[in-house]
Amino acid sequence: MRLVLMGLMIWGVFMIAWFVVSKYFKSADLTRVKARLLGTNKVQKAAKADAPKQEILTQTVSKENNFAQVVVEKYQLGPKLEKFLEQAGVNWTPARFVQLTIGAAGAGVLLTIFFLPIPSWTAPLVGAAAGVVPFLQIARKRASRLKKFEDIFPDALEFVARSMRAGHAFSVSLEMIHREFPEPVSGEFRRTFEEHNLGLPIDTALQKLGQRVPSLDVHFFVSAVLLQKRTGGNLAEILDKLAYVIRERFKLRGRIRAVSAHGKMTATALSLIPIGVAVLMFYTNPDYVKFFFTDDVGQIMMGSAVALQLIGYFIMRNIVDIEV
Repeated sequence: MRLVLMGLMIWGVFMIAWFVVSKYFKSADLTRVKARLLGTNKVQKAAKADAPKQEILTQTVSKENNFAQVVVEKYQLGPKLEKFLEQAGVNWTPARFVQLTIGAAGAGVLLTIFFLPIPSWTAPLVGAAAGVVPFLQIARKRASRLKKFEDIFPDALEFVARSMRAGHAFSVSLEMIHREFPEPVSGEFRRTFEEHNLGLPIDTALQKLGQRVPSLDVHFFVSAVLLQKRTGGNLAEILDKLAYVIRERFKLRGRIRAVSAHGKMTATALSLIPIGVAVLMFYTNPDYVKFFFTDDVGQIMMGSAVALQLIGYFIMRNIVDIEV
């Protein structure tokens, strides 16, 4: 009975938080749409003409719909989450990310208590594992986007070098990348060009590019351009040599991956053997396996075994993970 009441309380808190934060995002989206359609001045005039509605909207956002935002501000997660989401190419706010994380954790706890055939004391662990799912999903998108950027980046550098030899300015060459290359290279360089075109110094625009794309190759590119601007030299030749060095790094990285593939396969196989044995024992001798779920000592043994197995897997992966 106590578990049922606890589950209902958690579900109630989760539903209230979901309603509050989702309503906040709807209001924020409405404001952004008005700003784009009407323009800044017209939005201000509309706000003055519609003061009661704006006041009600402001009160709703500030007093009722700031649960996730309060969590972000309290733990100072805004800048880090914004940078993380921006690098992944996800158009989310930090508050929405926190909302999804809380929702996934609450769903994991409820599933453990009411549906999964495992001890109820594992509900916090399952909830924590479910709460990590949004982070892992964004991290996967971030890694995929960064890899795609790095694959296209040498071609973009050579394109800039050819454009400069043809007589185009460096900033114009950056803008031309948007028309000749796919995402994410086109979007990042278009943003850099627009920032410079709107008055931001080229040094600052390139540094912001390096912050949005955490790649060593991009940092080399930014440093080369800034150094050439201060000391002079043939920037087109520098970019060609930089593209050549990046491609050579790709070749070396591919050779290292081929050599270390055996170690990674060994780590995966050794980690999957205990899981396979446990599944076979569950079907051949269920009473023997139930000891690890029903007995206190068995639960401690199972938890220790899983923890040690994960530690061993990550150690083996780090041994064969060679950074180039």
